[in-house]
Amino acid sequence: MAFLPLVRRTMTLGAVAGAGLASYAAWEARQYTLRRVTVPLLPPGHAPMKVLHLSDIHMAPDQRAKQEWLRGLAALEPDLVINTGDNLAHDRAVPVVADALGGLLDVPGAYVLGSNDYWVPGMRNPLLYLLPDTGKRHTSGRQLPWPDLKDRFDSAGWVDLTNGFGALEVGGTSIAFAGVDDPHLKYDDLARVAGPADREADLRLAVTHAPYLRVLDQFAADGYDAIIAGHTHGGQVCLPGGRALTTNCDIEPARARGLHRHPADSAAGDAASAWLHVSAGLGTNPYVRFRVACRPEATLLTLT
Repeated sequence: MAFLPLVRRTMTLGAVAGAGLASYAAWEARQYTLRRVTVPLLPPGHAPMKVLHLSDIHMAPDQRAKQEWLRGLAALEPDLVINTGDNLAHDRAVPVVADALGGLLDVPGAYVLGSNDYWVPGMRNPLLYLLPDTGKRHTSGRQLPWPDLKDRFDSAGWVDLTNGFGALEVGGTSIAFAGVDDPHLKYDDLARVAGPADREADLRLAVTHAPYLRVLDQFAADGYDAIIAGHTHGGQVCLPGGRALTTNCDIEPARARGLHRHPADSAAGDAASAWLHVSAGLGTNPYVRFRVACRPEATLLTLT
């Protein structure tokens, strides 16, 4: 029976290691990080443009540290804000989100919504994200107050890109936008935004919550210079070095976050290709508040 003490020690060490990892993952989920990325997009002669990309805030009223960090982003003085959805995680989160965004709502902006703006989040085993996607979506529960969120954004003058187009002039640069409703819920209507991007604009940007390949393929083929997306959480639980294991959509894990090209094997300047920026986002499911090797983020994109 000498093996019994060994078994007990092994189980104890396993429990301690598991508790340590869980503690670390909960800590990392609160290590909000600003990424800075430069993208060569503007025509010659245009001044650089600072674009703040926000995604997957998943706000709950008790998340005071996240709210304070978001308020501080106004000090960056961006020229444009792009919000790629999943702002809410609680039915009382709309005024909290608006307050945390603060002065950013005075900046020109554009937005789409995500699944967790529409529907109250539920408890889900995170290991299920490693399994093949069944296509089943939870759209029969209680709705979140997404119309109130849209009212806040619209009253601030942000452009609603829900299956539609928009336009802004920012610092002397004209921008043509297209966007879709959440592809993860299959709310996207690509036919409504199909067709060549406006060649008269100085810059053409496409916006989506989830970077599904069908959406990326169409926007790239239609001539958009860049596609802005979120949804993936960067994998949320990653291998050391930030290698994602899953994306919760059909884009490959190697492009779960950061700046890439689409199609993936294209180079800058290729016809029918676009820059793609995917944000790892700022939040988590409110019931599973942890991240591993994938800190929560917002990104300041400097367009040159």
